[in-house]
Amino acid sequence: MSSFGEPPPPARHKGAGHRERLRERFRMSGLEGFHDYEIIEMLLTLSTPYKDMKDQAKEAIERFGTLRGVLEAAPEELRKIKGIGPVNSLSIKIVQEVARRFLKERILEKPVLDSAQAIFDYLYHSMRDRKNEVFRVLFLNSQNRLLASEDLFEGTVDSSVVWPREVVAGAIRNSATGLIFVHNHPSGNPDPSSSDRDVTRDLVYAGRIMQIKVLDHIIIGDNRYFSFATAGLIEQYEMDFLALKIKGVSDSSPPARRDRAGSQRLPWKKGTG
Repeated sequence: MSSFGEPPPPARHKGAGHRERLRERFRMSGLEGFHDYEIIEMLLTLSTPYKDMKDQAKEAIERFGTLRGVLEAAPEELRKIKGIGPVNSLSIKIVQEVARRFLKERILEKPVLDSAQAIFDYLYHSMRDRKNEVFRVLFLNSQNRLLASEDLFEGTVDSSVVWPREVVAGAIRNSATGLIFVHNHPSGNPDPSSSDRDVTRDLVYAGRIMQIKVLDHIIIGDNRYFSFATAGLIEQYEMDFLALKIKGVSDSSPPARRDRAGSQRLPWKKGTG
């Protein structure tokens, strides 16, 4: 005890210098150049200030594979690592939820027309571990701001599951003028299947008929995504619809008639004799 009856400060632990160097690096340049285990180590030290947590951080990365894997791990799984207790695991989950809330608010307060990456960043954490394909629709207003998002379908994404009328009904319900579709591939490969392409084409067509614009369809894989808009497919489907519409008008036009002199008379013009 000190002369004032207060407990002495804890003895300096063997990792104190290493911890201070990590914090100084973070103050200088953020997380640039940090290994995943070093980020986890800093998180663990927030709730264990007087103990070296380097070994626990390395074991967590080894067990769960990546920084994302550690953040997504269940608290009871984290506590299986010796030295990580309830407070440590709670701290990690708090950081994960704060990051998720931040990404959600960021996407809600900015236009999303040109932010496929921001949509991926926000939705990735909530969709990457789903065992089945989930088809989510983002409903946008005329300024391309997010009004709402809904999971409309679950299961293999094909035309027998994803019904355009349900999507259109959701748009009307939310007073949306634009749509972005997002679904996950549990396999981790975001490349679109033929069914993905067919469904997207049908939805673009349905949107054109109802004057609701489809802005994108994003497929989420393992830490990467595929954007139909970026690949030029949304524009292609728009042009295909226009071509079909023009062809339909042409095919339904009444045939040109000929007057008594044998000259061709266009159906929307009156003849003179």
